Amino acid sequence: MSSSKSVRKLEVVSPVPADIDVANSVEPFHISQIAQDLNLSPNHYDLCGKYKAKVLLSVIDELEGSGDGYYVVVGGITPTPLGEGKSTTTVGLCQALGAFLGKKVVTCVRQPSQGPTFGIKGGAAGGGYSQVIPMDEFNLHLTGDIHAITAANNLLAAAIDTRIFHESTQSDKALLNRLCPPNKEKKRSFSDIMFRRLNKLGISKTKPDDLTPEEVKKFARLDIDPDSITWRRVMDVNDRFLRKITIGQGPEEKGMVRETGFDIAVASEIMAVLALTTSLADMRERLGKMVIGNSKAGDPITADDLGVGGALTVLMKDAIHPTLMQTLEGTPVLVHAGPFANIAHGNSSIVADKIALKLVGPGGFVVTEAGFGADIGAEKFMNIKCRYSGLTPQCAVIVATIRALKMHGGGPAVVAGKPLDRAYINENVAMVEAGCVNLARHISNTKAYGVNVVVAVNMFATDTEAELNAVRNAALAAGAYDAVICTHHAHGGKGAVDLGVAVQKACENVTQPLKFLYPLDISIKEKIEAIAGSYGASGVEYSEQAEKQIEMYTKQGFSGLPICMAKTQYSFSDNAAEKGAPTGFVLPIRDVRASIGAGFIYPLVGTMSTMPGLPTRPCFYDIDIDTATGKVCGLS
Repeated sequence: MSSSKSVRKLEVVSPVPADIDVANSVEPFHISQIAQDLNLSPNHYDLCGKYKAKVLLSVIDELEGSGDGYYVVVGGITPTPLGEGKSTTTVGLCQALGAFLGKKVVTCVRQPSQGPTFGIKGGAAGGGYSQVIPMDEFNLHLTGDIHAITAANNLLAAAIDTRIFHESTQSDKALLNRLCPPNKEKKRSFSDIMFRRLNKLGISKTKPDDLTPEEVKKFARLDIDPDSITWRRVMDVNDRFLRKITIGQGPEEKGMVRETGFDIAVASEIMAVLALTTSLADMRERLGKMVIGNSKAGDPITADDLGVGGALTVLMKDAIHPTLMQTLEGTPVLVHAGPFANIAHGNSSIVADKIALKLVGPGGFVVTEAGFGADIGAEKFMNIKCRYSGLTPQCAVIVATIRALKMHGGGPAVVAGKPLDRAYINENVAMVEAGCVNLARHISNTKAYGVNVVVAVNMFATDTEAELNAVRNAALAAGAYDAVICTHHAHGGKGAVDLGVAVQKACENVTQPLKFLYPLDISIKEKIEAIAGSYGASGVEYSEQAEKQIEMYTKQGFSGLPICMAKTQYSFSDNAAEKGAPTGFVLPIRDVRASIGAGFIYPLVGTMSTMPGLPTRPCFYDIDIDTATGKVCGLS
């Protein structure tokens, strides 16, 4: 039936066992088998053990002339804190397309952070009989990409404080002498990276000794304003006590104390750069352009000004290659990048999608997932990721659950770790219908990009036929191309065959070009207001700090970048408690920041934590190893 040789028939049991038990019940194929199914030769990838491989970017160049497959993005309605199964649906849909419908398919998903894996959320490999395996390797370390980001991020952080320290104790001439030390012939020269700073300053001289005293000062003294530094340290652990720290307290630092903090590693701009880059050369440019703060004169200071852009790229040279894995049913998966879905754009990498689209070829399918509700993930997928990739999706899947729709229809609060209220277990068609206003707005917003929208209702055992019919009717009335009930969590790909058929038809029948929500050449405020309008806001209110930052970024020449809203995922509005499809609210912009290397401006709507904390009972209580078999147990 399938074009893939490595299809595995699942023996499903009911009730569905714990995710890790399902994952461990299957022996994965050797990854070279999965690669062979995609016509990848051994020189296209590097093995990382038996079940993972790094696919090399050279594949894109080799297949440049060949056609692309269909491109599908999976988003969701505004979720409950329990999540509605976007990753599970993404995997289930691909298993259906590859193992049951005979299509060439690749799943492209984000790499999960270890912070949530050991914290409150658990892993992100999908669930039930729709998972990426080996599940423990997927959720822990993988091929070290996040560790590479951590190392690069913290090298840059060290470079910033070290430069301030040395500049504070040395004259301009002494700085130049140390930055450009004499060689054996007692001649001084600039290193290659220094020419980037010289060009930026408009200095065309090629020898350090030819610089005038004024040019020496401009070149050698970055004069970083410590209060303007936005670059923080990172680690891949949820550690709330590092959110705010004081550095420089050692006696050797001579009183150069300042406040800073740690973010979770996936919140680093370097992660966003990895996700949005299109080649090694492009990544080198983006890493060098990252702005860490300003000089006291108000000019942006970049990683290349600090001389570290090349070194950052060296630390990231292996991380740029996507990791090949497999689903429970043996269909191929590319895992790559995992940017924060609030402060960054919450999508896996452009390079993984580009490789996948070439590998599946015309008639094949690449299915990728956009983090959080479609108001955040799908909006950023279209307006940021697709702008930089030049790729056009044909279909967007919006995942909905009866549980979330009831919450939007007036149901009581859903709290992670607490039993669900009876309203979510007993039939209540009126509550479901009332909540469909949320689904309807996501459909109309997503359709506006020119794609066909298919609604996937992720079915739970307590859902009734009347409730499911209500969602299907509401989705079609709101303009969805189709709406399909799915049971992939319980049945694997077999439970998403109808969804696979609907997605194929939606892709084959797309009639419009990709349309963006806003052009890039309008002002920062106009772009923010266009996005706020899609949420249902009647206006935008800017704090004094936000006004100041918008003015500064405009003056520095960054106003042509796309906008990446940092907003709660639990409501269209800034207030997480506002369910359904609120209108008429004023969206408050508290601050505006920039990821210049990644290539976006990010306004903060309310307060965003970039370092999660651990709950009283973290997931690590359940995670252990079977010392007899070496298998991991307790991952969720």
